[in-house]
Amino acid sequence: MEIKQVVGNLDLPETVEERACVLFESAQDEGLLQGRSLEGFAAAAVYATCRTASLSRTVEEIVDAATATRSELDAAYDALNRELGLPTGPIHPREYLPRFASKLDLHPAVERRARALAERAREEGIDTGRNPGGVAVACLYTAAQAEGASLTQREAATVAGVTPVTLRSTYYDLTAE
Repeated sequence: MEIKQVVGNLDLPETVEERACVLFESAQDEGLLQGRSLEGFAAAAVYATCRTASLSRTVEEIVDAATATRSELDAAYDALNRELGLPTGPIHPREYLPRFASKLDLHPAVERRARALAERAREEGIDTGRNPGGVAVACLYTAAQAEGASLTQREAATVAGVTPVTLRSTYYDLTAE
């Protein structure tokens, strides 16, 4: 039921629910739930499914939609990843752009420029080892500044669930000549 609730709250496809349930059952079969939060594993299964399907959802979004805490999700996700060897590659920052741009009510021109910045960030390795949501929002912020749109670092960072310092770090790398 927890998986169904999280998937419903995030308006994710039914396939995510099905795959998350299979992953949850695999964790149960491996004895990973012993002494751990069921809610945490349910949330972690949804997050892991999103990651393996390249669906851009942040940990914060999953936690907000679940009854699990961030620490419960983190512990469960670590166990799932460690014990089941999840095929979770890094999500490309461009996957976050449409949703974040919509939440920030940015003009399509800003989103287009941010998409080009996200591609450049990937090509130049700027996104390596960084939160892809943070990189995406830094691309949006950088593009908004170039387009003359009104957007503060705090507003942008809040949408991605990162700190303004995280945003600024990527912003500096994107604007360095």
